[in-house]
Amino acid sequence: MRRIAFALLLGLAALPAAAQDVTPAGYKLPPLGPITDATPAKQLFGRAVAPADLRARSIGFYAKGCLAGAVALTVNGQTWQVMRLSRNRMWGNPVLIDFLERFSAKVPKVSNWPGILVGDISQPRGGPMLTGHASHQIGLDADIWLTPMPDRTLDKQTRETMRAKMMVRDDRLDVSNLWTADQMAVVRAAALDPQVERIFVNAAIKKAICRDAAGDRSWLSKVRPMYGHDYHFHVRMLCPAGESSCTPQTPPKDGEGCGSELDYWFSDAVLHPKPPATPPKPPRQITLNELPAACRDVLMAP
Repeated sequence: MRRIAFALLLGLAALPAAAQDVTPAGYKLPPLGPITDATPAKQLFGRAVAPADLRARSIGFYAKGCLAGAVALTVNGQTWQVMRLSRNRMWGNPVLIDFLERFSAKVPKVSNWPGILVGDISQPRGGPMLTGHASHQIGLDADIWLTPMPDRTLDKQTRETMRAKMMVRDDRLDVSNLWTADQMAVVRAAALDPQVERIFVNAAIKKAICRDAAGDRSWLSKVRPMYGHDYHFHVRMLCPAGESSCTPQTPPKDGEGCGSELDYWFSDAVLHPKPPATPPKPPRQITLNELPAACRDVLMAP
């Protein structure tokens, strides 16, 4: 396992953070130390600073895999800007990068937004992240802020410290007054793309979308409630055609998802969970041996 360290291009990488967190200025990850079979995979993939020089492909499942031949989304586009650059999480499968460029160009046409702000995509070699996500491992997931891109180019410091706007009401039962027809139109435009597999939003946002969507509502089945996602929506792409190394997710259930199935998300147990009687054990950390075998090659590649 020790030889993997050379392929990681180790050095010290900036600390990744959760969705709204700000990386402390100048923070550097500590050295990893001896690498063994018990070393969590996130400690290996989280320190890779450049993509694997391999044919581009997504390997494994969205929450258990890695990414070969990743492509970076350009930091500035005409209709997008990448946020939290210190995390180095702007890497994806070319299919996802193409979608973000194509989708962002539609945004000014369907809304009053100049463009989108893009949060986390994946690490340079995908894999488990040090913080913040269970998925985003194979370069087919991307977080898009529900705050519009400003009509100016943001400087580096602003990209690290600017906060996305809260779209959920304090009581968690509905959207806040910052949710508008523009947010709705942007989510709809993403869902209508045939390569998009799912979109995750807070349940209150799903509730508002169910209430307000007019005309063709077939796209609603792709929009799924999920914990968090108060400030952004999460786009997940289908496994690319011809990439047998990618493990697809079971397709969303038929129907709009606007009926009694939403009730669970507004139950007292979900909105006001009681602390467990016994403190939970820390989750077990997945190791490299538990990922698809090809992920070792991704780490070893130049």
